Amino acid sequence: MNSSPILHHFEASPFAEKIRAIFGYKRMAWRSVLIPMAMPKPDVTALTGGYRRTPILQIGADIYCDTALIAQVVDRLQPDLPLASNQHPLAPMVAAWADSTLFWQSVMNTQSPEARARIFQGLTPQQVQQMRDDRAAFTSGLKRPSATDAGAQMQSALRRFEQALTDQPWLMGQQATVADFSVYHGLWFITRAGLADSLLAPWPAVRAWYARLAGLGHGSRTDISSTEAIALAAAAGNHAAVEVLPGLGYAAGDSVTVAATDYGTEAVNGTLVGLDTDRMTLERSDPRAGLVHVHFPRLGFELLKAG
Repeated sequence: MNSSPILHHFEASPFAEKIRAIFGYKRMAWRSVLIPMAMPKPDVTALTGGYRRTPILQIGADIYCDTALIAQVVDRLQPDLPLASNQHPLAPMVAAWADSTLFWQSVMNTQSPEARARIFQGLTPQQVQQMRDDRAAFTSGLKRPSATDAGAQMQSALRRFEQALTDQPWLMGQQATVADFSVYHGLWFITRAGLADSLLAPWPAVRAWYARLAGLGHGSRTDISSTEAIALAAAAGNHAAVEVLPGLGYAAGDSVTVAATDYGTEAVNGTLVGLDTDRMTLERSDPRAGLVHVHFPRLGFELLKAG
């Protein structure tokens, strides 16, 4: 059986581009399932139980949510060219900042009609409206910077990136880390909107770094259908080893919910089978996917006892 990981994604997703670029950096083989850009996503729901952010990573009947966790899993699958090391212990925290603060700065820099037209290029007016309605509900209540503030904030960040990259090839030093790929995907979104020349013009070291990342490619990709992926989950028969550590307020077998704390906050219900200070795992059953384990990072997510 093919054991390469399965990425459920769509081409225009910046967070999916983060993982695709990591596959390229590590020269990995992977399988691709293209999913809808907007709800409903019944095949995604069959695997996750309601989590709807893009992408998700599937390995058999183990489903990994959020790119912070997905990057860790990919690093473990292919330890060559590691993204995590004792030399750069703060890289995950820089990545978390980039995945949230810098990402929304990038989004708010692409609000002009011209930029939005490039982003939505190839979609029908009906599809564009569906996307807008979906994202409005998806991010309801989320506080974002104004376009003016986002422009100033991004230039401040780019100035610091330029300083960091002047004498070293990667943001944290001589070795690429997850921080590079988290910063990259926000700038990739700006590039898709046709704004890279204007926003990155003052920063030659950042432009060279970006070109290097963009040139990595996406590894070796094989397309499969979501039906195939669900069948693989149902046939897997086992899961990655996890355990609930003591002293964290929960016990194995607890009925719990997990939900993101910022946007896309739909809760996933299940039985707790794994918990430590970094991640949590729920077991749930689906009529098509069978018994699946859905894994989440602790950062950015809330764990609650059900009921």
